[in-house]
Amino acid sequence: MPKLSVPLRSKLQNYVNTYGSDVFSTDGVVLVCKICEQSVNYEKKYFISQHINTTKHKNALSKVVSKNKISLLPTVFASSSRQSQFSFDLCKAFLASGIPLWKIENPTLREFLEKYTKESVPCESSLRKSYLTQCYDTVLDMIKEKTRNKKVWISIDESADATGRFIANVIVGVLDHSSDESVKPFLLTSECLDRVNSTTIAQLFTTSLKLMWPEEVQHDNVLLFISDAATYMKKAAKALKVLFPKMLHVTCVAHGFHRVSEEVRVLFPNVDQLISNIKKIFLKAPSRIQTFRDIAPDLPLPPQPIITRWGTWISAAVYYASNFRSITEVVNALEDEAASIRAAKKLLDSPEVKNDITFIAAHFGFLPEMITRLEERGQPLLASMKIVESVVQRLESVPGEKGLLIKGKCERVLSQNSDLDTLRNISKILNGDNSVQVEMDPSVLLCFRFAPITSVDVERSFSQMKNVLNDRRHNMTVENLKKHLVVMCNQ
Repeated sequence: MPKLSVPLRSKLQNYVNTYGSDVFSTDGVVLVCKICEQSVNYEKKYFISQHINTTKHKNALSKVVSKNKISLLPTVFASSSRQSQFSFDLCKAFLASGIPLWKIENPTLREFLEKYTKESVPCESSLRKSYLTQCYDTVLDMIKEKTRNKKVWISIDESADATGRFIANVIVGVLDHSSDESVKPFLLTSECLDRVNSTTIAQLFTTSLKLMWPEEVQHDNVLLFISDAATYMKKAAKALKVLFPKMLHVTCVAHGFHRVSEEVRVLFPNVDQLISNIKKIFLKAPSRIQTFRDIAPDLPLPPQPIITRWGTWISAAVYYASNFRSITEVVNALEDEAASIRAAKKLLDSPEVKNDITFIAAHFGFLPEMITRLEERGQPLLASMKIVESVVQRLESVPGEKGLLIKGKCERVLSQNSDLDTLRNISKILNGDNSVQVEMDPSVLLCFRFAPITSVDVERSFSQMKNVLNDRRHNMTVENLKKHLVVMCNQ
């Protein structure tokens, strides 16, 4: 007659009774060691005996005994909530601070924490397996609570991470008409895409909303979608408007003004070459930097603009216009040992370059400041629209043929952002202008008081991702990366 199998719950309870409820506990599914705060393999009794004889278990047990000055009693670990809460808080603190969990294995850090907290510090594996998901679920529950029955805006962008994967982040913000200030947006999720196109973006949009509204997606509560001006983003937004009839789609205005700045760079190639060559001169060149500091001790080093960072090229041009004489003196003091130095000297002697730098600083030098102002979090829609109108007016006043080209570029960028006109009309209504009409209920119009017109929040989340996925953490799974980011960005 075959041996009857013992039900799992009974089997686990027998182990608890055998070794003591002060050492082990069970919920009928897993067997947990209260001393070490980790699950134990229960398939064979040998595995449990092996765990009890480990150095880690014995050390943790001795600490508990010495702490309470008596033998281990059932009442000591009648409940492991305090110990579990410590590990949970420790894991959450590490995640929110961007500290890798493997740092907990540092002997000095472990000794410090155990000395001053009087707690048994779990290993990195225990934190990752037992508490990372708990921290993530706690933050996700908080997001669900904050967005329940609320009007929201969504922002999506994608970027390649350090391992070459396509990571798309989804930011959600509340549009609350009852609040006198904006609500900080949340990073809802971070997903890896096999490919980046309109279909995958639309799928990500809908699936991320199910995380926030698991019972039923509230289609009428999605009022605004913010993205960059990529073709696939526009195509995805057009398809999503069928499912979300009240949703407006706005492409990032700050990114649009950066495209105008890029047009300025294209129209002045000699200035672009000057900035590029001087950047090369002082890149990883300590002796040249020392020469610069000797000749111009009060002047900061030349900026090193990055094309993908909004407005940095214009800022560099303004720097050279303000310090042209000092820069010329420094470059002329250097020996012609590199092609970049020879090219820079030639460009600095060109009257055309001097005139172009002056023209850029006079008519486009305001763009970086305006982009920075648009990047401010929590700005009212009315204030953001005033900045946009100010930029448009100042670009319209730029004289000459190049001024007409820049004006045309600005008009094309804004004209392709069709729903921006609707937001402009909403801001006018909020400002008391009765000359415009928007087919929306007043309660919905009120929700746009603090509506953003830039995607800077999702850009900031990618900066956080670079802190998490550095050169020493390429083996992190996408699932764990998502949980790290969600906890860290929503601290």
